[in-house]
Amino acid sequence: MHQFLVNNREELIERCKEKVAQRPRRAATDQQLVHGVPIFLEQLIRTLEAEELGESAEGTRISGASGGDGTALSEIGLSAAAHGRELLELGFTVDQVVHDYGDLCQAITDLAVERDAPFSVNEFRTLNRCLDNAIADAVTEFSYQRDLSRFEEQAAEANQRIGFLVHELRNALGTAKLAVGALELSNMPITGATGAVLKRSLGALQKLIDKTIDEVRSSPRPTIVREVFLVTDFLADAAATARLDPKAHLCRFEVVPADPALSVEANRGILSAALGNLLQNAFKFTRPNGIVQLRAVQDGSRVLIQVQDGCGGLPAGSASRIFIPFSQRSDDRTGLGLGLSIARKSVEADGGTLSVQDLPGLGCVFTISVELAPSGAAPIGAQDRT
Repeated sequence: MHQFLVNNREELIERCKEKVAQRPRRAATDQQLVHGVPIFLEQLIRTLEAEELGESAEGTRISGASGGDGTALSEIGLSAAAHGRELLELGFTVDQVVHDYGDLCQAITDLAVERDAPFSVNEFRTLNRCLDNAIADAVTEFSYQRDLSRFEEQAAEANQRIGFLVHELRNALGTAKLAVGALELSNMPITGATGAVLKRSLGALQKLIDKTIDEVRSSPRPTIVREVFLVTDFLADAAATARLDPKAHLCRFEVVPADPALSVEANRGILSAALGNLLQNAFKFTRPNGIVQLRAVQDGSRVLIQVQDGCGGLPAGSASRIFIPFSQRSDDRTGLGLGLSIARKSVEADGGTLSVQDLPGLGCVFTISVELAPSGAAPIGAQDRT
């Protein structure tokens, strides 16, 4: 058989390529599949030749023992494992791994019948042993790499979720600490505006903890509760919290008065956390004595809540990457690079959108777009909403 394979090597490879071409999504190059049919065919020839010469140990070294070897891979096993890994990287399925070797077996059988080439029983046994070991090792490696890839993806997702939680917990705790510090420093009453900021922050912490407990218990995802509220009240609350940020005093913070009748329908807690992240970022990146502006306007059936900073504009091409988790806008690594990603996911979870407009040389405008409240819907009054 080995001489038949040597004489018909190119014919067999071409027949395998024709079979492969008939299957969808198979656009790999010869270089990408170097560990596939060609190298397996060469190893099969060497195995058959060694056994014909009575060198069974050499044949076993190349092709492996019948049933495989759990302690060390043969030459065929190593190449097949590499082939399985390549097919995974190219996006193929495990059945396509098996088909690669099945194609060669079919091509050899068909050509042998056409050329009336007689093979001995032992030669067929060797062929089947080589195919069996190659398929087993290729599938094993393919499955291992696929499972490893899935595990790494799950680990990355878990890491991102933990990062989101830590970021939001730190924000709420930081605001609460600032409020307590302001109360202690100025001896203000707990019932005032700063006390309300403290209470909202503690409420946000409680909600984050409760949500985390629900997720750990695998409870159904809680329904997002939406309400109608006045935009002016919402901006006032956000501004009161923002002014506690020490970096807010390094720039000019302006709140543009909104239409007193303008109201939105959204989850106030989610929207407040997202806007807080935007303002925190604006204070962080605005140049000293620059301007941070908070405003809200109606745009058809939507309300646009905008934060404009004075960062000087974004680096070229970074606007499309700015919402990617763990991306950071500067060399400042005091944060996790999650604020904008969290803000966008939060707004989108509530049916809104978050976008950025770069103003080269000036700064950025971040826009939260949410639904205008339905006509006739009565907004809740300015009260504690924790």
